[in-house]
Parts: sequence; structure tokens; C-alpha cells
Amino acid sequence: RGVPVVPRGGGTSIAGQATGVGVVLDFTRHLRGIGDIDPEARTATVQPGVICDDLRAAAARHGLTFGPDPSTHSRCTLGGMIGNNSCGSHSVAWGTTADNVEELRLLTYAGEEVRAGRGTDATGAPTGLPPHLADGVRALIGRELALLRTGFPELPRRISGYALDALLPENGTDLARALTGSEGTLGVLTEATVRLVEAPAARALAVLGYADESGAAEAAHTLLPYGPLTVEGMAADLVRDATGLPKGGAWLFVETGGGSAAEAVARAEEICRAAGGETTGHTVVADPAGQRALWRVREDASGTATRLRPDGGGASLPERSRGLGGEAWPGWEDCAVPPARLGPYLRDFRALLGQHGLRGTPYGHFGDGCIHVRIDFDLLSRAGIGRFREFSVDLADLVVAHGGSLSGEHGDGQARAELLPRMYGSELVSVFEEFKALWDPAGGLNPGMLVRPARLDENLRFEVLPRGPVPVEFGYPQDGGDFSAAVRRCVGVARCRTERVVPGSSEVMCPSFRATGEEQHSTRGRARLLHEMLAGEVVTDGWRSPEVRDALDLCLSCKGCRSDCPVGVDMATYKAEFLHHHYAGRVRPAAHYSMGRLPQWLRGAAPLAPLFNAAARTPLGALGKRLGGIAPQREIPELAAEPFTRWFARRSRERTAPLDAARTVVLWPDTFTTYLAPQVGRAAVRVLEAAGQQIAMPGPGVCCGLTYVSTGQLDTARKVMRRTLDRMERADGHPLVVLEPSCAATLRTDLPELLPDDPRAAALAASVRTFAEALEERAPDWRPPRLDRPVVGQTHCHQHAVLGDAADRRLHEKAGLTGTLSGGCCGLAGNFGFENGHWDVSVACAEEQLLPAVRDAPDGAEVVADGFSCRTQLAQLGPRPGRHLAEVLAEGLDGAGG
Repeated sequence: RGVPVVPRGGGTSIAGQATGVGVVLDFTRHLRGIGDIDPEARTATVQPGVICDDLRAAAARHGLTFGPDPSTHSRCTLGGMIGNNSCGSHSVAWGTTADNVEELRLLTYAGEEVRAGRGTDATGAPTGLPPHLADGVRALIGRELALLRTGFPELPRRISGYALDALLPENGTDLARALTGSEGTLGVLTEATVRLVEAPAARALAVLGYADESGAAEAAHTLLPYGPLTVEGMAADLVRDATGLPKGGAWLFVETGGGSAAEAVARAEEICRAAGGETTGHTVVADPAGQRALWRVREDASGTATRLRPDGGGASLPERSRGLGGEAWPGWEDCAVPPARLGPYLRDFRALLGQHGLRGTPYGHFGDGCIHVRIDFDLLSRAGIGRFREFSVDLADLVVAHGGSLSGEHGDGQARAELLPRMYGSELVSVFEEFKALWDPAGGLNPGMLVRPARLDENLRFEVLPRGPVPVEFGYPQDGGDFSAAVRRCVGVARCRTERVVPGSSEVMCPSFRATGEEQHSTRGRARLLHEMLAGEVVTDGWRSPEVRDALDLCLSCKGCRSDCPVGVDMATYKAEFLHHHYAGRVRPAAHYSMGRLPQWLRGAAPLAPLFNAAARTPLGALGKRLGGIAPQREIPELAAEPFTRWFARRSRERTAPLDAARTVVLWPDTFTTYLAPQVGRAAVRVLEAAGQQIAMPGPGVCCGLTYVSTGQLDTARKVMRRTLDRMERADGHPLVVLEPSCAATLRTDLPELLPDDPRAAALAASVRTFAEALEERAPDWRPPRLDRPVVGQTHCHQHAVLGDAADRRLHEKAGLTGTLSGGCCGLAGNFGFENGHWDVSVACAEEQLLPAVRDAPDGAEVVADGFSCRTQLAQLGPRPGRHLAEVLAEGLDGAGG
């Protein structure tokens, strides 16, 4: 019917080739099979929707791997990698995707089957083509032999344009290679046979320091003769935490491999010696965990670089959270030059940035001459877009002057295709157009990419956004108070689309995507819908949009994206903001009244706890759940017979001596500890006093406002927070110890962001300490009881995202609790798992990490879960209950007679 078609993998392409007009074929949902793996031939047959890491895992069972590994390897597909000719950090050893493709099977827009490989048929045409296409390709290549032999620059990362020189006879007439990098414009891939390489048994990482970026760039190509696996470069203006790195203003990360750890280390040390006096220092990292930490910095750089500090460096997450980061954009993300030209090119590139008044932070594949950079283009004003265009033209000329390629990894798409004539000349670009016409005369496959493109500044999606900040409730200090800027943070890196958490990782984002596999339930998908809501073209009913509401419905508000997303998207906050506006002046879902106002209900029900608990076990309980919008599968937690605050008040009346201000901490009486888990509060008092602390508690009526925030009742949340600030005089100058991680995170972040003009909010937020932090800061010499047992469980997702668990891990070590807590999210997530319609997703999240970790725990292992939600999920779904760390330590004190 003439409808355009856009084949798409993970959608992580950043040159616009996955955002064209047409019916999108989402191969992450289909064609995910890995066929035959032949260890002897070192090949694998895969469908286009296979995730790169899934192929690598399957190949690893045979001691093999797929060489190309872009930083998005955990979520990009083989089809997308073939479409873009992706590379990755190991290309100095194993080449580009085109270097690793054996055969491609695809369909043309007309539905004809193609089997593209290497070689020719009896007529001299590439094998595997339908007759009319074979004739046309043979004639075109035969006519343009001279141009094809002279028109392509020689460099390892030449990705731009169609690789028609692969069809030359002297190059083996390699049609599969010629089609790799064609960005879905010539055919729809249905199957590929790719080459595998032997995976080193051991790896080591040599980190070489240099005085500056130019020194590292000049040195990179000189290390290639030593056979490294990677030569990655990064300057100090992007690396915010240089702990463990040698002295220097820039570094090369040079990975080596070997049959043993000793061999890999020996090769790394050889490279360090070869680098010699040019370096400012060096170190060799043999520990796999240490290497992973450094590679995490590199892989997240594409996101980190999207927020620039005033000096032009990439803003770290803490800096971004304090608003220290201007927006920076891709568009000239991956130019490549011959490796020996990298130093001079970078100097000229920096000068060109200065001439245009722009800033950027280069990093990337120095050994291959390929540079990644995000630049602080102003894409919101006409003048800024004009400068973007002028710079793009000038940079294209600079790259060509250095013998380079406009794209060295990510393809041309919409961002660079218009400038291909500056690289190849109009005559060769005309040949590209003829080649496209042979394959797709109707122009139905990914139109506007590579040939006959739109202007590079034509389809920017920012002009449709509001010109100024929209009225919102949160302060968005990291985005200058502008909700549009907050939503613009998402640049499609898609870390939120990782389908499984690496074992041993503490990462949380994005549990709803991992449970559903659907784009709309990923952080990226939600950010795009919010973008369209603000644009008002596709989503036309603004804050009232049911599409946005439905996408946000399965957001657990885990806050995992706040820390795990490289650009610091904070979807929990965006969801609360949306719900506030969406339901303004309207009837809310029943769960917002039942669980959103939980502190009020529990406070009122506390005097009747025995009666309430008995009623919950009768048909009245089922009726209450139905009326309250609570999932029928859920059990109603029991109310405590004596709230924690009453216990503490009774105990405090027995104390006659005044508190010693120097040893006083204020213990926060959160709703969950007070009414549902007072044993946690009592245990915390026991431990804090054993550590030499005296305990004060705020007066009645304080609340962090968590449940109101999570359900978007922000007017009520602010009212509750202001009342809390009015009643917190006793906390003045004392640490505020908060036992419930979600309440601590609310006080640390939501409180000052909802009350940005009240200095008391910032002061209270700064006083918040977790249980472990309080012990470490106030009693650094105190020794907890030795428990000497393994520990399993889960770090609360809010603690992971906002508070950090370093103090907890150190306290575990002091107490002899060995092992690590799992990442991910328990799936209950406050009100989320209790709401009707969320049961399946809640259980799926729990089954991802928490429940398997507890089931597999050895006998005698301690199950630690500081969050009430995590403990409730374990109690209702798990084989063993969990306890707060305070309970575990208190029991140890009692057993030791401490």
C-alpha cells in the first residue's frame, strides 16, 4: 500500500535513523532467536532482534564472543548493529560489525528475498540477488569502478555512506559487507550469520595517565602494535572521580588479554613500559571488579556528557542534582579520522568549538581515531539552531581535511546525511542514490536516511515544546525549575531497557520494563510520552492524557533511574507531578484515598488495632480491599498493639536526667515503624544506646509526606511537610535518624524540591541520616556484635538511588555479615504492589532477584531488608521473612549480653 517501513532494534541510534516516518518494526519484540552456533567455524546464526549480550552469553559457553560491543551492548540488537555497522571499544582487536558479518538474509520493500554473502555468480553479479537486482547492481558497479576505487578514504572507522567499495572485485564482491551500515534503507534483515572470535581467558587493564588530552591522543596509535584489545581515551573534564587512576589530565584505558591472568597482566605491563616517559603515571588493574568499575565510567559517558559544567566538563550525578549542568546534545557524536591524525584533529576540533562559542567533552575510541562528544548546542532558539548548522558544516569540512569520516560508529541518519557530499563529493553520492533506487524504487524503506535526506536541522523536536517553564509543583533545581528541561534529559541511551540485572550488580532501573518488555513501561518510553504531552501534537490533552497516565501506571516510583540513568532522569518525581495535574479537581482512584492517605488511616485505627486486625481476616477485609482499590491477592498487614511512639513516650517518662546534647540523635517516627513495625524502632533504640547515643523524638504529628507524594497529592504533601517543619524544633542541630529508607529519601529530596523557598526544608534534608550512617558518624569507634554469618536480601531501591549504602556495607563488615544484598526492586514499592491491577508486575519484580536470592540462601543466612515494603513482600511471597538491620544487631547485642 506504499506505507513506509522503519526497521528498528533497541532504538539507541543517536543520528535519527530509528525515528523516521513509517510503520516501525520493533525487532526487540520479535525475531529474537539464536540459531546454530558452530564452535569450529566460529559462526553463529541469529535473528535481528537478538540482544548483543545474549549472543555473547551463548557464545561464551564455547569460549567465544561476538567482537563488536558498543556501550549499549546490554540492550542493542544485532539487527541494529548491522544496520549501523556498530563497533564498540574492542574494535582495535576485532573490528566493526561489517568485519564480523558472514551472510545476511533480508527482504526488499517489494518482498523479494535476498541472501547476501561474498562472491559472484556466473554473470559476475553478487550472489544471492533476484535477477533484476543482480543485473542492476552488476551494471552500476561495473560502470563506476574508477570512482569506487578512489572515492573512499582509508581508515578503520569509515561508517558514513554505503560501503560500495566492498563490491569491487579486488575486495571479494562482499555484498554482506556492503549492506552492513545501510540503516534499514535497502532491505529488512530477517537473519544473519556472524563471525565469532575467541574470548580471552583473562583480561587486564592498563590505565595510562597523560598531561592532557592531546598527549593521550598522540600516543594512542603507537600502542596498536602491541595487540591491545582496547585503547579508550577520556580526559579529566569527564572523569569526575579519579580515585584509582594514575596522576594525569587524561587517560588511556588499554585492555589486554591472555590465556591466564599472569599473561594478561604481563601484556599490560609491556604496554606501560612501551608508553614510557610520555605518561604521567600508570597502573595495571587485574581485579575484574575494578575493571568493571572503570568500564562503567566509560559506558555511562554518553549520558554523563549530556550535562556540562560551566567549565565544559561532564557533570557528575551529584553535580547534576545540584543544577550544575547545561544541556549538551549528540549530532557530532562519533566522527573518526586516521588514528595517527587524532592528536592534530582534536586540537583543531577544540579550536573550532571555541570559534563558535561552544563547549563539549571528547572521549572515546582513541586507538581507532573515533571521538564521541556531546556539544552544548542551543536547539531551542532560531539563532542557536543556526549556529548548530554552521558548526556542522565547518566540522564536516574539518573531518574531511583530516582524511576522516563524518560517522565512525553511529551512522549518518538524519544528523549527517545532508553533509555526505562534503565527504564523498556529489558524484559518489549520486551513485549512492542509484544504489538505493535499485533496491527500493518506491522509497519505502526508512525514507530520508542516507540518501535524499532532510536538512540536518529540519526535524528537531524542540521547537514544539513550550517556550518557557510550565507551571509545576516540584522545584526541579537540577533543571532550572523547567519541567521541559527535565524531560529533555532523556537522549535515548536506553540503559532502562536492559532486560536483566547483571548478577552481583546493585542496579535497580527499570523494573517495570524488565517485567513487561514494553517500551512504554521503560523510563525512556515514559520520557518520550511526556515530551509529546508537552509538545501537544500527538498527545493533545496535556496533563489529562490517558496515554501518559497508563504508561506511568506501572512505574513503581522506585527512583532507580535517578541514580542508574546516565542522564539522571527522575521518573518517580515526574509521575508524582503528572498525577497531581491529572487528577486536579477530579475523583481519584480509590487507592489514592486508601493508601495515599495511609498515615491518617493508621493514626485513626491505632486505638482499635485488635478489632481492626480481626476484621481484616473476615469478609469485611475483602470488602475493604475492594473499596480501597487494593489487590485481592494481598494480605492486609497487622496493626501493632502498641505504636512505637507510645512505647517510646512511656519509656521516656522513666528517664529523669536531661539529654546530653553532644550525644543526642533524633529518631524519626515514620508511619510504617510507628504503626506496623514498632519492633524495628525498639531495636534501633537498643543499638543506638549501646553505641553511646541518647535518643530524642519529635512531637506528634510529623510526617515526611511520602504516601501523598507517591500518589501525586502534592498540595496535601506540602501542607504535611510544612506542619512537620513547624514541629521539628527538637531536631535543631542534631542528626535525624530515619529507619525507613523511603521516608529518608522523601525527606532528603522531595521535601526541599516541594518547598524550595523554605530554608528549613533544606536544613532538615541535610540532617537526614540512615541508621548505618548515624552509627558511623556518631560512634565511629563502636564495635557492633560479631554475628559471623552470611547475609542476603535487598538494598531498598530508594536507598540505592538517593541515600547510598556504603555505610551499611561497612557496618555489615564490622558485624561479620558476609555477602552482598541484591539489586533490583522488591516489587511492592509502597502502595504500588498493593494497588489492584499491579499484582502480576509486583510478583515478577520480586521473582527477578529478591526471592531467588532468599530461596538460594544457605542455612543460617540472615535475611536483611530495611524497607517495610521489602519485608512485607518477603512475608507474603517469600520462603523466609526479612528483618531490619537494627533488629539483627539488637538480637546480637542481647545474645552477647551487650
